[in-house]
Amino acid sequence: MQGGAAALAYRGRTASIGFAHGPFVRVNAGTSGERVAGSLVEEALALRKAIDAASGQIAELAAIAGGEAAQILEFQVALLEDEDFIEAIFAAIGEGDAADVAWCSALEAQIADYNAAEDEYLKARSSDLADLRDRVMAILRGGVGQALTVPSGAVVCADDLPPSRFLEIDWSGGGGLALLRGSPTSHVAMLARARGIPMVVQLGAVPELGATALLDGEGATLELDPSAEQLRLFEKRRDIHRKSRASARAILRRPTALWRGERIKLFINIQHVDDLAHADAQYADGIGLMRTEFLLTGRGGLPDEEAQFEAYDAVLRWAGQRPVTIRTFDAGGDKPVPGFTLDSEANPFLGVRGLRLCLARPEIFAVQLRALARAAVRGNLKVMFPMVTSADELEAGRKLFAEVVRRLQADGIAATLPELGIMVEVPAAALAINSFKAAFFSIGSNDLAQYVLACDRSNGALTPLMDPLHPAVFELIARTAEHGRRAGVSVSLCGDIASDPRCLPALLNCGLRELSVTTSALAQIKQTIDRLSSGGSLG
Repeated sequence: MQGGAAALAYRGRTASIGFAHGPFVRVNAGTSGERVAGSLVEEALALRKAIDAASGQIAELAAIAGGEAAQILEFQVALLEDEDFIEAIFAAIGEGDAADVAWCSALEAQIADYNAAEDEYLKARSSDLADLRDRVMAILRGGVGQALTVPSGAVVCADDLPPSRFLEIDWSGGGGLALLRGSPTSHVAMLARARGIPMVVQLGAVPELGATALLDGEGATLELDPSAEQLRLFEKRRDIHRKSRASARAILRRPTALWRGERIKLFINIQHVDDLAHADAQYADGIGLMRTEFLLTGRGGLPDEEAQFEAYDAVLRWAGQRPVTIRTFDAGGDKPVPGFTLDSEANPFLGVRGLRLCLARPEIFAVQLRALARAAVRGNLKVMFPMVTSADELEAGRKLFAEVVRRLQADGIAATLPELGIMVEVPAAALAINSFKAAFFSIGSNDLAQYVLACDRSNGALTPLMDPLHPAVFELIARTAEHGRRAGVSVSLCGDIASDPRCLPALLNCGLRELSVTTSALAQIKQTIDRLSSGGSLG
């Protein structure tokens, strides 16, 4: 907290850049209200109805949000569908516990177990469990489990905010998010950046009172009940920010970005086909990363071949002759999928995920490969495998893909084998990059950094250590880029640092000439390259 006239100004850490001025709304976790318990049968029925209602709410949020937001919510849906877990709670009701007591006790025990786990992945899931606890409790005690309702353009303040609560809020009128705890690498921060919602985390103690607030996502400050002078300075900063964004968007219409006379290709990352509706998407050189996990989040089970083909074909038709790089299923880790991923892995981030999982479940993988092979004849398609450790894994994936193509062609179905590449996110792959016979490489800096630095990127307590440009991480990025130059193989980077203007000089200086960024960052990144090319600074 700052002194003087800024007694009600608080500084945190930036999670999403932007500015918000509006009503100050404090959102408290937990549930309130009492309920009168009924008979054993009535209590069991009440809990079943509450669980079904909560499951429906979360499923509806997932369907509306789509993409990675839906993947994040899948953990909660999976727990509500875990009959072993649910049956134990009903057993407690059968022994005389009220529905809310039985539910809360079981969830509290789960939360305590997750918080006590040495594995940081499990610790990170405790907030999802707390959200699930509160959602069902609200339905039991209030009967409706209403979604969060806040005024349009409000600055929402909470100790922390789980993804499902963020998605319940109508952000169409603007607004911002101020968290007392939280992390810039959290799921909620990712959702805020994707929607252009300013967000500041780790603000510490902030009073409950306050009628209006100013949230500066660039300067990482929250100001309550601002004075006229504070408001004037805030509006000045916001105006500078808006003009900078307008200038950046004008640059989008210019010819391709150049740096030291070399063309820099700027691609975009997409989570879902609908992401292509973003106004800036049309200016990209193509799609550098299309995640496919959104196809795994439907309640009807795993997607069939036709549903997948239609999604891939829609993106290729949008791209025309521009390249589209589609990543095969990266399930596992923090993306559990019922009926696909393994249950109860001690350390899912180092478990059977990505290509490892797909090779272990060829009956599921082959369906995706068939859809991709059919789509490959419709445009400039490239396919990459995630979580690759050894060259043998790439060759196993290539062999399975080639066999799928052969069978399709034998049946008279138009299909072809697209260019195959890998995500470079496992340190072993970067260190042995010469061993891979790949058509291209895409560096996944987020996972690469967490594996090199032994830091779970979803754990806010480790944020100071989670530096993707740490010398050890950057050595592997530069090593991969150098191999690409020598071998004449394209190398791109699709992690978060590609969308961070502060990281651009280092990435360009190490030889990277292809970057895949979030669509909302495309204009700013192109503008930054333009400034660097003309000898300017980053501001």
